[in-house]
Amino acid sequence: MTGRRRFMDVSLKQEESMAKEAYKQVMRQYQHQMLPANHAYTLYVKRVAARIIKAAGMENLDWEFHVINSNEKNAFVLPGGKVFVFTGILPIAENENGLATVLGHEILSFTKVALFLGVMLSVIFDPSYSVQRIVMDLGMMLPFSRKCETEADKIGLQLMAQACFDPRESTRMWTRMSDTERGISLAFLNTHPASKDRVTNLEKWMPEAMDTWNRSDCATTNAYADMFNRAKLAYW
Repeated sequence: MTGRRRFMDVSLKQEESMAKEAYKQVMRQYQHQMLPANHAYTLYVKRVAARIIKAAGMENLDWEFHVINSNEKNAFVLPGGKVFVFTGILPIAENENGLATVLGHEILSFTKVALFLGVMLSVIFDPSYSVQRIVMDLGMMLPFSRKCETEADKIGLQLMAQACFDPRESTRMWTRMSDTERGISLAFLNTHPASKDRVTNLEKWMPEAMDTWNRSDCATTNAYADMFNRAKLAYW
């Protein structure tokens, strides 16, 4: 979708192995904070994510949805389709369109190449990680990650529009996120673009996203969604 060539440094089998280990670590770390699979928040995340996943054509993965009871304003997706959302981000997402903004982005985020290079630099130059950490963070990891994050924002915006979530909510969601950030945000020292920069980019991409939204027969889709949301089962 981006038209950019990528070097695939990890085989599918290696990725699967690393993802399984990361999944075990996350589950151990947050085992006492995981909400039940039938909790209203978990069902809410699953419902929104399912539409994004279908739009992305990624239904073949073994998707799992976990909600972590924590004030942390975060969400992430591990390779293989393991989705984790912290309850702290739900008030900022505010509604299904805002949550679709978050999930559409996270499903498209990857930083494997930079991680691999970091390990190689640490072995070759500085086993103590002191110097290589500075080199990687400022010179390679952060700029690379920001580029991938910006691409994920753009593609995620298209996916949420294709899935009939209102893309205009994306700018409002990131404005709410920006309001919660303390101090001056230095995009150069952040793996993610600053929220205000995200809003600027999203506004630039919005006409294309609205074209996608208008072509996706969203009036019919959203009518069914409204019926579901009015049902007793949907209250949360």
